[in-house]
Amino acid sequence: MRKLLKSFKTEINPSTEQIVKINKTIGTCRYIYNFYLAHNRELYDKGEKFMSGKSFSVWLNNEYLPNNSDKLWIKEVSSKSVKKSIEDGCTAFTKFFKHQSGYPKFKKKDKSDVKMYFVKNNPKDCACERHRINIPTLGWVKLKEKGYIPTTKDGWKIKSGTVSKRAGRYYVSVLVEIPDAKVANNCNDGIGIDLGLKDLAIVSNGKTFKNVNKSSRVKKLEKQLRRKQKCLSRKYENLKKGESSQRANIQKQKLKVQKLHHKLNNIRTDYINKTIAEIVKTKPSYITIEDLNVSGMMKNRHLSKTVSSQKFYEFRTKLKAKCDDNGIELRIVDRWYPSSKLCHCCGAIKKDLKLSDRVYKCSCGYVEDRDFNASLNLRDALTYEIA
Repeated sequence: MRKLLKSFKTEINPSTEQIVKINKTIGTCRYIYNFYLAHNRELYDKGEKFMSGKSFSVWLNNEYLPNNSDKLWIKEVSSKSVKKSIEDGCTAFTKFFKHQSGYPKFKKKDKSDVKMYFVKNNPKDCACERHRINIPTLGWVKLKEKGYIPTTKDGWKIKSGTVSKRAGRYYVSVLVEIPDAKVANNCNDGIGIDLGLKDLAIVSNGKTFKNVNKSSRVKKLEKQLRRKQKCLSRKYENLKKGESSQRANIQKQKLKVQKLHHKLNNIRTDYINKTIAEIVKTKPSYITIEDLNVSGMMKNRHLSKTVSSQKFYEFRTKLKAKCDDNGIELRIVDRWYPSSKLCHCCGAIKKDLKLSDRVYKCSCGYVEDRDFNASLNLRDALTYEIA
């Protein structure tokens, strides 16, 4: 049977000593990543050849560290984590050279998502029990959510993983080798999903999933966030003026802001997970969505905040993973496909349709909700790509 890799992420409860090791490793990885970017920028300014990740790793261990004794603290953390941060920097440059992304940026403390990487080297490494996991260089770490990660006693194999920190909390994400048990017995009709800003998803079977950002819970948290951010801004202004605001108080206030951001992000992600689970539960033979131009939508300053909070890219990524697990074909329609302007009844295209027109009215007499009409057209689209 073919093997697949599936990721599991959960919160951990490390001890004080383990927290020190995690913070030290994450800080070293951030430093090495920035050092790799700065070193290649320096080589470029001198007109010298670009240094790949492998060449930089050899130069760092054989030339730089022996001649700079004040930087030997780099070797006090896991070598796998350091090497992985160099590989990430090399990957960022590769994407830039292929015009797939912008120029790599330096990672900032407490802002950039830097992770501690680990891999299974020995048979005892990465062992997992119901309530704890054995991470190289850290030892046994307690899991807050018991029984979520498959245990090694049941034959599951953990290949690698990362430890990350966010808003004062620590998380472990592991890649587990599982058998390919894909079931493709979906005999129901296909469905189309139109993603929008007014509502998150409008499905062609009649279901509508509301925008979670309009809920009273999210609005209440966003109001708290605005107050916390204003308070943090005032502390920074007082510090510039030379007043008695201490840096420790700024760090405390910054943590409060991070926790609110983290809570809002978890609410939105949880809503996306439940939405996708409910859609896939109907077992359609295929699902059709549109290839949205999210980066172009983000350029509109009136819509950018709403677009980012809807998390369209995360929705598509998780829908793809869920469809693969359940043997459902995911179809991607081109972004220029006129799903909203096309009449589902007669096939006419209404070119003068405005964004403010929430009801689609065709000259043939067809009247339907704009988004539901788009979902029907996506379901019946004949030109598409399989994700």
